[in-house]
Amino acid sequence: MTINQAESKEKAEIMTNVDLSEENSLGVRSVADRYTKIDNLSQIEWLYKKGELREPDIFVLGGGSNVLFAERVKRLLLKIEIKGIEITGETHSHVLIRAGAGENWHKLVSWCVKHDFGGIENLALIPGTTGAAPVQNIGAYGVELEQVFHSLEAFDMKTGNLVTFEKKDCEFAYRDSVFKGRYKNRFIITRLNLKLTKRDHSVEYSYRSLQERLDAKKIRNPGIPDIYETVIEIRKSKLPDPSDIGNAGSFFKNPVISDRKFSELKREYQDIPSYQADENRVKIPAGWLIEKAGWKGRRIGNVGTYENQALVIVNHGGAAASEIYEYALNILKSVKELFGIELVPEVNLIGEF
Repeated sequence: MTINQAESKEKAEIMTNVDLSEENSLGVRSVADRYTKIDNLSQIEWLYKKGELREPDIFVLGGGSNVLFAERVKRLLLKIEIKGIEITGETHSHVLIRAGAGENWHKLVSWCVKHDFGGIENLALIPGTTGAAPVQNIGAYGVELEQVFHSLEAFDMKTGNLVTFEKKDCEFAYRDSVFKGRYKNRFIITRLNLKLTKRDHSVEYSYRSLQERLDAKKIRNPGIPDIYETVIEIRKSKLPDPSDIGNAGSFFKNPVISDRKFSELKREYQDIPSYQADENRVKIPAGWLIEKAGWKGRRIGNVGTYENQALVIVNHGGAAASEIYEYALNILKSVKELFGIELVPEVNLIGEF
């Protein structure tokens, strides 16, 4: 890690009793006691000097695509809107891209594909902001962020320093990083740096559904645009658009279980799908478990499970945060009773439920 000090130059406006209905893709009604928008580092520094960045009293908000707010959020919400995409370095084969944490992630992917920079085309149409990507170590269709990650810049709310994290500092794992564990609520990510290929791209299309879709389109040697467009097609066919129906994408992580546990399940459920996670563990699609437990397409009141993908909980309109929370708990209970597997929410639960 390298550390640099910077001076505060601008103020941040803190608003009270802010409606968060438009700040979360689930579309639940919620009110934040205190809320502010951040579009530059100086505003963060100003908040720090004013003593406003006291953990755990703040929550850093990106695109609101991976959160479930309680009806009342009694924390200071920092909406990160730092923008900008630029090339900061190049070699014969690679390019370094620097993007503001407030940039829309899919916009960044599209920009890279347009410029023929390879490595993140499989991550197209993942909702949320660029700053949230390393926290979750987002991944899809055989690619995870850590594979193209170079470094990131983050403000340390404990010391007031601007810190650079290299890949090793982030401790990336499946949908996990140091920012969800040891450093949770301590750092505000301001910019992300990616190392992408300029030529001789290594295109990843071994993921089953991606390969099948490419085969159906008779694409034998796909390039970056082929992967990008096909991933978008698949995601649109499986996942609902939050502008049409409220949802937070995949609500649960795919569980990773031991080979022994998988062998036990395989004897009873011969069609159970799996992916090898490491030498001794197997990853099971959470959507398959939820569907087998009878939740796919189900609806209780204003809350339901998406008809095309059991992993997605949807707000059919007017659902309270508590309704969605209870619905998710019922899914957890069903899967636990049927398979002996405890699902873990991928969505951040903010506030008291």
